[in-house]
Amino acid sequence: MTQLDRRTLLRASLVAGAGVAGGALLGAPGALAAPAWRPAGRPLLTHGVQSGDVTADSALVWTRADRPGRMLVELSRRPDLRGARVVRGPVLDPTGDFTGRVRLRGLPAGERLYYRVRVESLDRPGLASEPLAGSFATAPGRHQRRDVRFVWTGDIVGQGWGISPDFDGLAIFRSMRERRPDFFLCSGDTVYADGPLTESVTLPDGRIWRNLVTPEKSKVAETLAEYRGQFAYNLLDEHLRAFAAEVPQVNQWDDHEVLNNWYPGEILDDARYTERRVDVLAARARQAFHEWVPAPADGPLHRKLSYGPLLDVFVLDMRTYKDPNDGNTYADPHRGLLGQEQREWLIRELTRSRATWKVIANDLPIGVVVPDGPTAQEGVAQGDPGAPAGRELEFAEVLRATHRAGVTGLVFLTADVHYSAALHYDPARAAVGDFSPFWEFVSGPAHAGAFGPNALDGTFGPQAVFVHAPPRANTSPAEGFQHFGEVTIDGESAALTVHLRDRAGTALWTTTLPAPTH
Repeated sequence: MTQLDRRTLLRASLVAGAGVAGGALLGAPGALAAPAWRPAGRPLLTHGVQSGDVTADSALVWTRADRPGRMLVELSRRPDLRGARVVRGPVLDPTGDFTGRVRLRGLPAGERLYYRVRVESLDRPGLASEPLAGSFATAPGRHQRRDVRFVWTGDIVGQGWGISPDFDGLAIFRSMRERRPDFFLCSGDTVYADGPLTESVTLPDGRIWRNLVTPEKSKVAETLAEYRGQFAYNLLDEHLRAFAAEVPQVNQWDDHEVLNNWYPGEILDDARYTERRVDVLAARARQAFHEWVPAPADGPLHRKLSYGPLLDVFVLDMRTYKDPNDGNTYADPHRGLLGQEQREWLIRELTRSRATWKVIANDLPIGVVVPDGPTAQEGVAQGDPGAPAGRELEFAEVLRATHRAGVTGLVFLTADVHYSAALHYDPARAAVGDFSPFWEFVSGPAHAGAFGPNALDGTFGPQAVFVHAPPRANTSPAEGFQHFGEVTIDGESAALTVHLRDRAGTALWTTTLPAPTH
């Protein structure tokens, strides 16, 4: 990968922020007007390359340029790219913040492929940027039974803890890269659009945490340009850029991509915001998310990705269809987090799946109580250990339907609560018995304040088998308690092993689940 120093990247980010009608609102006149400046010299790829939603025969490749240009991707089985296939991509222009992606198709299953990205000038054909290189492994085919390894975490640059060169930036991405995973599941809170950064923070031991700060990160995001700046900021980190160039991503969104604990239809009472309609903010945030994250830009955010005969991943969207945060004790089966269409999709696809393991990526945990103030609830659980109520009704339905259909191998992976835990759910301990025992593994934050542990709700019988949480709220990344999880599935035995790891990659807790028997 061509190296760009932090100063060059920061300069490119600042220029881009100024060029896209800084402060203009989505839909407002002139919001997508072309920038007045015309950069000289060769085009520049400003924020690296990324890949995402890789299947057995396709992949998304992403980049961003400093000016309008045509995206070109070379692809090969060889690291030196001899005999590479050239794919002509879209024109990158101000309407998409100069970002773009190419869907590569017809790929060989279960192989590592190498790519190189350039952007060619529209003003001077033949004048192209220096290339940036990356690679990704395609998923195994339906009949390719081989080892699968992936990592997951969430919660990136939250609670005022930004990129600090003195503390090695977002070093957890280096640790995850060293595990050489097939893919990375980001369990939401990919950015903290509601978490402004200050230049320095004094730590409890007297050390000074110094943040890299950009204009977009100095206030809460409201405009489209400010939401775009949240994603641009994270990619200033060298560890994240190197990771993104080698490890394909599967991204969810949660609340902080917009603002804390949001739900559709909410009207804010927060003096930091001049735009109080959350639906307006969410539309801007969602556009920025689709521009800057290598995920499909069309269709729903919930989706299934298959990794051969051993693994299907079910990516949930627990935000778009979310009902208002209240006491969460209602009996209305039409309310919830998932919505009827997504709930029916999940049951149908889990029932149809023939994969040994069905990993459900839920960006809000099931049995962990996540409050929103003194009386309202943000998550699934509400602390009442009795029969399912409120949003628990949705998950009672999913668990009951899959149990009755004989579905095995369910594992839930989540983040959100800023500590690491292994939770085992058993109907023998639960208020409702019509489901099969399962595990929910929690990991995070990747780089944010550490919190917890939260109370558990007894409705589905959770037991905390392992917990790693800080001694006080909002512990900084300099003090530890940053986490990621790693899942490996053995190609021969189909056993699934979970390692819960810290920022350096040290395993804090490990368990191996044998392949389910039918």
